Formats: sequence, C-alpha cells, structure tokens
Amino acid sequence: MAKKAAKKNSNRLFWIVGGLFAVLLIGAVIGSRVGLFGDKDKGVEVEFADAEIRSITQVVTSSGKVQPEVEVKISPDVSGEIIELRVNEGDKVSKGDLLVRIQQQDYMAQVERSQAGVLQAKASEAQRRADFLNAQLELDRQKGLFEAGAVAESELQRAQTQYEVAEAGYEAAKYSVQSANASLKESRDRLNKTTIYAPMTGTVSKLDVEAGERVVGTSQMQGTEMMRIARLDQMEMEVDVNENDVVNVALGDSATLEIDAYPERQFRGIVTEIANSARVSGAGSQEQVTNFPVKIRVLDAHNVEASMSQMREVSTSELPSEENLPPRFRPGMSGTVDIYTRTVDGAVAVPIQAVTVRDFVKIAEEKARKERIKNGGDNEAESDSVATSETPELKEDLRKVVFVAEGEKAKMLEVETGISDDTHVRVVKGLDGDEKVIVGPYRVVSRTLKDDQTIREKKGGFGAGR
Repeated sequence: MAKKAAKKNSNRLFWIVGGLFAVLLIGAVIGSRVGLFGDKDKGVEVEFADAEIRSITQVVTSSGKVQPEVEVKISPDVSGEIIELRVNEGDKVSKGDLLVRIQQQDYMAQVERSQAGVLQAKASEAQRRADFLNAQLELDRQKGLFEAGAVAESELQRAQTQYEVAEAGYEAAKYSVQSANASLKESRDRLNKTTIYAPMTGTVSKLDVEAGERVVGTSQMQGTEMMRIARLDQMEMEVDVNENDVVNVALGDSATLEIDAYPERQFRGIVTEIANSARVSGAGSQEQVTNFPVKIRVLDAHNVEASMSQMREVSTSELPSEENLPPRFRPGMSGTVDIYTRTVDGAVAVPIQAVTVRDFVKIAEEKARKERIKNGGDNEAESDSVATSETPELKEDLRKVVFVAEGEKAKMLEVETGISDDTHVRVVKGLDGDEKVIVGPYRVVSRTLKDDQTIREKKGGFGAGR
C-alpha cells in the first residue's frame, strides 16, 4: 500500500516539474520575441545602400510587332475574274512588272460601244453644222430682200429664229462629241485597269487571291485586297505606349529592340512616328486602357541577301558566324522595345526601394500625442480620446521620404524625385549623394519604420559585401 502511494506521489511530482519547465520555456520564447530578455536597444534590422552620383536614363518599355516601313495594298479598280496571276507570295518585283490581269471582254465591248458613240456624235455634229450654215445663208438672203422691200418683216423674223435654232443645235452637237469622247476615255481607262502593274520595287509580302477568283473594285471605294508589296529592306516596329508614358517620348529618341525570334541579340532603333490619335481597349469597363501607337525604325542592317557569286568567292572560314549574320525580319514578328526618353548625368540617385511615402498628418498627430503625454502626464488612452475630440479630421498628406542612417538612428528626410531607370531613381531635392540610405526590408521601409527609430544592419542584407 505504501509502495502505491509513493509511486503516485512520484508521478504527481513529475507532472508538476514538467509543467513548470514548459511554462518557463514558453515564457522565455515570448520574452525574447518582445525584447524582455537581452539588449532592448538593438533596434530593428534594416538593409543599407549608398546614395550615389550617377547617370540615369529614363526608359519606356513596350511590346509590338515588326512590320515593313513601306507597304502598299494592291486592290483593283474594276470588277471581274482574274485570268492571269504572275506572282507568288515572297516573289520580288520591280516597279512596272505585271502582277494581275482581269477578264477584259466586257470592258473591250464598252470601249467599242463608246467608239461607236463618238462616231455617231461626230456625224450628228456634221449634220447640225450643215443646218446651221444653211440657216445663216437664209438669214442673210432674207435681210437683203427685206432691205429691198421684197419681203415682209415676219419672213425676216422667221429666218432669224431658224438661224438661232440651228446654231443651238450645232453647239449641242459639239458638246455631244465631247461627252462621247469622255465616255470613250473612261471606257479605255477601265480596260487599262484590268491589267495591274507593280507600283514600286519590293517583295510580295501577302497574297490573298488565286487565278480564277472574282474580285470587286470601284473607283469610288477600295475593292478586294489582292496582295501587298513591301520594302522588306527597311523594317520598323509598331508598339502601343500607355498615355502616361507617351508624353515622355519624342521623335528621334534612341531605342533598343529585342525580337523574340532572336532572343540573344539586341538591335538599335530610333523613334520615327508618334500617333496623335489613341487606341482605346476595353472602353467603358474597369479594364479600359488608352495607348498611342509609336513606330521605331530598325537601324541595324537586316534582310540583306548576298548573291550566290559573292558567297562562292568567300571561303568557309571567312563567313560570318550565325550570331553576326544580318537578321531576317518578317512582318508580324513579336518583340519588345526600350525607348530611351531622357538622360541626366551627375544625378543624385538611390535605389528605387529606398523611396517610400508617409502621411505627414498622422506623423504630426503622433508627435502631438507624445508631447501631451510628456507634458501633462496623461495616460495613453486619455491622450487618444482628447486627440480624437479636439483635433478636426484632416485629409491625408502623403509625401515622398527616404530614411538615412545617422549613427544607430533612422532619420526621415522628405525628398523630391525625378526620372528613374530599372534600379535607381533621381533625387532632385533632399539628399546630397553621400548618405547611407535604408532600402529594406520592404515592409519595414514602406510601413513601420519611423523617424529617430533605433536600427541595426541586417547581416547578409542589401549592403553586405559592399
């Protein structure tokens, strides 16, 4: 019986000791977390970087498609069946080369009818002219007889009327001849338009018809698009630039192009055109985006073809490597362009993550609250209630700031920023360029870090190894 009691007491003691140990362990962990143990003034861990004097280039990045700088759409001015198609897609053509011939029978018949109309109008003109000459002779004869008193005045007036009618008929006949000639010219023009020639030297970049198809065309509106001829030796990229960025882009800005088909290469470009009219997508919705088309000419050599005789004259060892060969761009290739809009030399610059914003209204309220507690001895709850009742509600006053290290303290400085590149932003006002700025962690810089707060450098952070 005594053994059972001793064993029971031993178990109870074990559980009591274990429970106390667990409580002490949990307390130690919590205490270390909240700073009850160890050095309370170690401060918040932060990462540093140096402000510096450097060049900053503002870049506008966008994506788009490669296209020929000059491309002409070929459409017929007359309708009919294609009876002859002389080119295929990709063929090279010279200005004046025959491209397409459309069925001509109907238009030849119109020319013949117009020619007959001209002959008929000329015959009518000759008849009207003879009538006019006869009427003129009769009028002269009646005038002589009237002056001699041989005829009455009514006979003279009748001759005068016949003369005027004959004259008007003759004039109308002459106009009919002009009209018939114009109709003949128009018919011949339509007949000539059944044969379509290349308007410029280039390459057939697109072909949408086949021999035997019927095409529609009129002189008043665009007809069926049959093909496109482009100058592939001069390509450009058209990109859509957001309305917030296009104000920074100017004609003549240099650019770097990256084409998806050539992932390891970059090509030089220059801005040649900025649209005045916007392209709006998602109009009327929350996803509405307003962009402006911008064209960038490719400056590096491309789509260059050496003749076979030239290639045979060069030994294999002298041939350029694939990486150095001029690229072959095709219309519709995708790519990305970086447009360099502005460069500032000797700018005070800090990493982008060093610049954050703070609400100066809240900062002022916090400062006033601490002063009331310090001077009046009010507790924190009473001070908050007084501040809420006495201080009118103010709007936010968000300003850009940078935190710099002054010893073991963080000093908040209000700054004015300018242009930025991928990594750094220019500080126009507020820094000298020799400060040690705080750049991380992100949550600390963007939210919790305060002016005059104790800080310490995070090991292995942004500034490690600098």
